[in-house]
Amino acid sequence: QVQLVESGGGSVQAGGSLTLRCAASGDNFGAYCLGWFRQPPGKEREGVSRINSGGLKLYADSVTDRFTISRDNDKNILYLRMNNLKPQESGVYYCAARTRNCMDFEPPNYGYWGQGTQVNVSS
Repeated sequence: QVQLVESGGGSVQAGGSLTLRCAASGDNFGAYCLGWFRQPPGKEREGVSRINSGGLKLYADSVTDRFTISRDNDKNILYLRMNNLKPQESGVYYCAARTRNCMDFEPPNYGYWGQGTQVNVSS
């Protein structure tokens, strides 16, 4: 079991940057696959980035070269640095965790979720 709490969302103009954080509590944080998802208003939740227990990172094509995912296993924190944000990237951002593997962005495969943090990118 792990509990996840996101923070760091807010409002920025297009081209701005934000750093999201996900603080975890529970057992064996370092063993989890961790992911960031976002859900624009009226749309489905989509994967943004994920990082496995060994530190291997994967990004959605739309955010590659602009976003950076990282984890601090000593502090039990997951980060997402978002640069050059676009208006269409507004929405609620969630962190999530899974224990089985780190092979996809399918939300049902992630058993643990934070409450979300709002990101608004204005044009």
